[in-house]
Amino acid sequence: MIGITGGIASGKSSVAERLRALGAIVLDADLIAREVVEPHTLGWAQVKEFFPEVIQENGAIDRRELARIIFSDPRRRKRLEEIIHPLVRFRLETDSAQLEGNGKLVFAEVPLLYEAGWDEWINPVWVVYVRPEVQLNRLMARAQISAHEASQMISSQMPLEEKATRAQQVIDNNQTLAETWSQVDALWKELTL
Repeated sequence: MIGITGGIASGKSSVAERLRALGAIVLDADLIAREVVEPHTLGWAQVKEFFPEVIQENGAIDRRELARIIFSDPRRRKRLEEIIHPLVRFRLETDSAQLEGNGKLVFAEVPLLYEAGWDEWINPVWVVYVRPEVQLNRLMARAQISAHEASQMISSQMPLEEKATRAQQVIDNNQTLAETWSQVDALWKELTL
């Protein structure tokens, strides 16, 4: 399995979208993380126990409130990761083993790949890189949040510079989408020759 990571608002999803268009199978850790905390699942029960204030009347998790909590309190963020990461890892390992067993080339889009230490079992890793100011501006525009909130979210992750130095491949996403996709196309061609 090949890992795709980067920072928040660096363009991981755009790279994953392009890979899917080229025929790749891309497992999405964020999507799996949502699924493992659906109401009345094991993950949901654990979130309810440690973050009761984010459970709405209909049983759904108030994701905006949960984000506010975890991005302002590193200890609580760590606790949420302790709940979700093992569940997501199990799903990624299970799904990729089945797909690879059927001869498929599998990618995993994992925002916190390095932070979780998953580069020990997901290898190689491709990092989608943008300059800090580009990342900040994209996050503010995408999430409709202040520079302070965006900076808090960005600083909760390993710096993109560090991720780029650890990666086997770096995809520069500072320019146009066409230029990013050109890099992805070239890497895909190398894999499928």
